[in-house]
Amino acid sequence: MTEFAEERRTEILKLLDKNASVQVSEIAQQFGVSRVTARSDLDTLAKDGKLRRTHGGAVSLGRALTVSVQDKRMNVNVEAKRLIAERAAEFVQDSMSVLVDTGTTGLALVRALRERRGLMIITADLTIADYVDRSLPESDVFLLGGKLRKGHRYVTGPATVRALSTLHPDISFVCPTAYSSQNGFATNFEGMAQLKQAFLKCAAVTYVMMDAEKINAPGLFSFGFPKDADAIICDSDPIGIMADATEDISTRLILAK
Repeated sequence: MTEFAEERRTEILKLLDKNASVQVSEIAQQFGVSRVTARSDLDTLAKDGKLRRTHGGAVSLGRALTVSVQDKRMNVNVEAKRLIAERAAEFVQDSMSVLVDTGTTGLALVRALRERRGLMIITADLTIADYVDRSLPESDVFLLGGKLRKGHRYVTGPATVRALSTLHPDISFVCPTAYSSQNGFATNFEGMAQLKQAFLKCAAVTYVMMDAEKINAPGLFSFGFPKDADAIICDSDPIGIMADATEDISTRLILAK
């Protein structure tokens, strides 16, 4: 894809954020492209889970669900998340049951699973569930129940944790908000810390996915340490903190370069 196409699609998403909907004719006129190109842009963005296609145009996912913090983070550290997701996807085989944590890194992972068949994706994230339903026709989704956190697209709470206690997925992917040597993996919402702690324990194999900007970032509620995972996938480890954290334990550090 050309740089110009990338910029145009970014501007299309900005239009959707502002107006909630956009038409093929509007894109063609505003950006000076053909209707065929405009439709292709919308199809690509829909396939990436960034909008919902309609006849003659598209609507923001916020038309169906409240605009969330996740939407605002969609374009943050995109390349790092893509690298991590593509590396993580290598560990997923056809017909596996796969627990995917909430958030944009988890969404990047399910986008990287387009070629897999017969998956059961388990998640508490409504955006991820919707993406699997629309874009992974040969896989199924198991949406965990619980209380919807306002302003976000995931459920949490005691009911969600209880649901996990009856499930034993083949593999899980957990996404912390932060990591520090002293406090381990952390997040900023207590209910999510409890859920992520359960995510770390329920699967046969557990991977943590975390871009380097989360290292030494602030996190209020701790939920685990590197020893609780089988492997940690990062895009990079610029000052060696994760290498030090995994040096004397069985947890592998995987750099997705």
